[in-house]
Amino acid sequence: MFSGAQVSLYPMSGNFVGIILEAIKALDPYRDRLRIETDDISTLMVGPPDVLFAAMRDLFVSAAASGEHCVLSAAISRGCPGEPDDALCGPGLSSSRSEPLAERVEAAIAAVRDTTETSQPTAAQFSLYVMGTGTHMDEIYGCIDFLKRSGTFDRSKNFCTKLRGDAGAIFATIHEAFYRFGDPDGHVTLDITVSANSPSKA
Repeated sequence: MFSGAQVSLYPMSGNFVGIILEAIKALDPYRDRLRIETDDISTLMVGPPDVLFAAMRDLFVSAAASGEHCVLSAAISRGCPGEPDDALCGPGLSSSRSEPLAERVEAAIAAVRDTTETSQPTAAQFSLYVMGTGTHMDEIYGCIDFLKRSGTFDRSKNFCTKLRGDAGAIFATIHEAFYRFGDPDGHVTLDITVSANSPSKA
């Protein structure tokens, strides 16, 4: 199965180049487990979901540690029928994720609860798209149930859900939404925006 993300990092600072160059050092521990390709718009990261989300979290937290307003934007996808399978990503999820929806909700809540804190307050919004199945609304409603009980839920917005909390819990919540919901071998995508140190009031 192919899973990956097109990621862009935006530090709102005159020193944005320095912040980005320092932040990408956080990807060093993941370089042997991800394929990373950068151009002038975004960085493609391809690999298994757990590694992918850990790398995005560490990249974002490193940039946000500057104290400047930083935003990470990403389009994340797994199981796209237009992409070839990639051995780096591992097999499909069907062999390891066959639990009923209610059990997946509880497992997702437990995973977020057990996440290590980063001490970086963060806000995020994201949209989940489950494609190509007749039960996609069941999966989306299951994900909404999880989100409302995750401890990071802030509120529903038009077209997306807003989260607030520690960056570790935020990225864990988004990872669980991506990993636990939708056909294990189907096409699932996320559109995410993560922000820290915003001068705007919450």
